[in-house]
Amino acid sequence: GRVPRRRRGGASDGPVSSAAPPGAEDALELFHPLVRRWFAERVGTPTDVQAAAWPRIAAGEHLLVTAPTGSGKTLTAFLWALDRLVRGDWPEGATSVLYVSPLKALNNDIQRNLLGPLEELRQRFGAAGEPFPSIRALTRSGDTPPEDRRRMLRQPPEILITTPESLNLLLSSGGGRGLLTGLQCVILDEIHAVVGSKRGVHLITAVERLVRLSGEFHRLSLSATVRPLDRVAAFVGGFRRLSGERYEPRPVAVLRSSATKRYDVSVRFPEAADAEGENQDDSIWPAMAEAFEEIIAGNRSTLLFVNARRLCEKITRFLNEGREQPLAYAHHGSLSRKIREVVERRLKEGGLKAIVATNSLEMGIDIGALDEVVLVQSPPSVSSAVQRAGRAGHQVGEVSKATLYPTHGHDFLEAAVLAAQIDAHDIEEIHPVTGALDVLAQVLVSMAGTESWDLDELYDEVRASFPYRHLGRRQFDLVVDMLAGRYAGSRVRDLRPRLTVDRLDNTVEARKGALRQLYMSGGTIPDRGLFNLRLEDCGAKLGELDEEF
Repeated sequence: GRVPRRRRGGASDGPVSSAAPPGAEDALELFHPLVRRWFAERVGTPTDVQAAAWPRIAAGEHLLVTAPTGSGKTLTAFLWALDRLVRGDWPEGATSVLYVSPLKALNNDIQRNLLGPLEELRQRFGAAGEPFPSIRALTRSGDTPPEDRRRMLRQPPEILITTPESLNLLLSSGGGRGLLTGLQCVILDEIHAVVGSKRGVHLITAVERLVRLSGEFHRLSLSATVRPLDRVAAFVGGFRRLSGERYEPRPVAVLRSSATKRYDVSVRFPEAADAEGENQDDSIWPAMAEAFEEIIAGNRSTLLFVNARRLCEKITRFLNEGREQPLAYAHHGSLSRKIREVVERRLKEGGLKAIVATNSLEMGIDIGALDEVVLVQSPPSVSSAVQRAGRAGHQVGEVSKATLYPTHGHDFLEAAVLAAQIDAHDIEEIHPVTGALDVLAQVLVSMAGTESWDLDELYDEVRASFPYRHLGRRQFDLVVDMLAGRYAGSRVRDLRPRLTVDRLDNTVEARKGALRQLYMSGGTIPDRGLFNLRLEDCGAKLGELDEEF
């Protein structure tokens, strides 16, 4: 039962059509002539999702765009925003575009990939004697140096790239809120990665709070792997407050690409590893590493995915053992940003044959063309497997080649099922988290920390977001009472008062020090006790060790 098994989707046997999708010419006519010419020369023909999306974006529709990896989803959203900025429809010196993704590394990559087109457009406009506005794209995350954050407040970028956690911190300060008063467009990328968790609650409540600062803005959400689409669209849209307790759903249209992603998926296990016996400690890994080396040798570039940082380091060690030059580099969330960027750049430039990564490279970070993806052990979900497999053959029309290497009996069963589901793109349903009272507590402290609220108005405002649309008044009041010190007499130190409630005026505001506590420990990502790891001789940061790792 451990002979190699290969699946090849029927769609992959046919030719790839190079014909322009319907409406492609008309869609490009929406753009400035120089932007249109740049796209035609540098990118080519719009994909079907671009041709369908641009007229609807121009009409002011909120969209959930889902298309296979490499279909140009991010450019779909950004090119329209760049065109508005280039034309002067949106002002200089103010933040008009907010881009939010779950990964700091993806944000840094998006910034790099915007700088090239911006410079090329600037040169084209200059050569044509046409004015070109100052358009800056900056990132704001935990990696952003304090001085850069302060400069950003003094000189707001036209495009701000951030994470859900950093967006919430911006909303919790006067200066940060000042950045967000003129938004025209909010782009939520890789939305599938947060919808099913409390990070999604943290994100979408922040998006709803932006309406109070900027008024209504354009909502564009992007994903390659999300289902059901209507539910996620409702999550992104939230509710528009009409008056008091009257709300109406904000319509978000679903736009799904008709393109079929083609996969070539194998499930394998080296015979040498089988002979050595899988139950002995580390016995399978030398043979597995030998199989990985053969794959790497046959490709220009290979990406190996694992499910844990410990295994990432182990496989990297086996691949590099006894070599003068490393064959592969590790890439995971504990490594410093600079090291991760060097690894990404070296693979993209052809100076490195392989990377062994956790989910740190699962999303659309640009690491160049990949010949093959190797999945060591089955990923935790079908959507994750589809994301990982899609990193190979990332361009439009290319086949994504992936090989699964299970490591134990039950893993073989999962791999067999995943191989079929990847090919059919049969991903799991996402169920958004609703009514999370711990996240609500953070949101209330943040909102009351920047202005005084009438309690009834605060309750109505919170319920405009999808996760709290059914929040009962009693639940709301109990959370407020807890934050106001109802349980302060207990032995739990963290239950000391954070809010001050005036029952006569029916108002609430944050106590001194409440926001500082929010800055120090806010968010929904668990605090795992991080320790910096540095080189002794020069102090250079290698990364972070946490209690788990």
